[in-house]
Amino acid sequence: MIVVTAPTGAIGHQVLERLVANGDPVRIIARDPSALPAQTRARVDVVQGSHGDFDVVTKAFEGADAVFWLVPPDPQADSVESAYLDFSRPACEAFRTQGVKRVVGITALGRGTAQARQAGFVTASFAMDDLIASSGVSYRAVTNPSFMDNLLRQAESIKTKGVFFSPINGDLKLPACATRDIAAVAARLLLDTSWSGVDHAAVLGPEDLSFNDMARIMSEVLGKPVRFQQIPFAASKAQLIERGMSDAMAQGMTDMASAKNNGLDNAEQRTPENTTPTSFRQWCEEALKPAVFG
Repeated sequence: MIVVTAPTGAIGHQVLERLVANGDPVRIIARDPSALPAQTRARVDVVQGSHGDFDVVTKAFEGADAVFWLVPPDPQADSVESAYLDFSRPACEAFRTQGVKRVVGITALGRGTAQARQAGFVTASFAMDDLIASSGVSYRAVTNPSFMDNLLRQAESIKTKGVFFSPINGDLKLPACATRDIAAVAARLLLDTSWSGVDHAAVLGPEDLSFNDMARIMSEVLGKPVRFQQIPFAASKAQLIERGMSDAMAQGMTDMASAKNNGLDNAEQRTPENTTPTSFRQWCEEALKPAVFG
């Protein structure tokens, strides 16, 4: 039995689709199972509730061999530590009590770097990884740079103004990955019963690109001029608060962007194993273009 958390999210639903297609027994934890397609619900066990609740995860992990772990966004949390660590504590206890063997979690790049010491969400995610590993399970942290899919949040600005924004230097080349590739790596690890111990699996996409590179590719795919505009970190934080984030979470996001701007995501050496297939151009054709023109 494989348990999938956050099964309606951007990554979780793609992990779930792969596992169901493979025919393995799957159980999901979902606050609102009705958000899943009826044909998917019919093929999985469902435990309704939050995977931050001890009673819920204890029930869900009973008889489970493996768990896909993803902390859901909590934009109004009091702190990034609360959002990652406090949310994960009940599950770590249930990993022990229910005898879960393997856990695959979604986290970030840059462990062990100087930038990771004050990197907001990233720093908290590394503390979460350590907490999970301390529970005694075998653990694989799927470590990721920024998601290409995050740019969908700016689809309206790209459509109406031909511009997208970030506080990160527009000329800095960074890895970026598609959520479909993250899901593919996670599903492969969940289905593979041969691994043990604690390690990570990076997902770097096929190439490093700057935001100015991305603007050029967007322009070519969309057939209209698109440019990148760097904004100050303080302005970026203010926008996050305006959209409903708590000050602590907005600061966590800002600290993460600052760490990335200082090379956090460039520390992982690229290898054939962590070079995943979906190019930014392909992602623009298949995801961004429909979002802009659909």
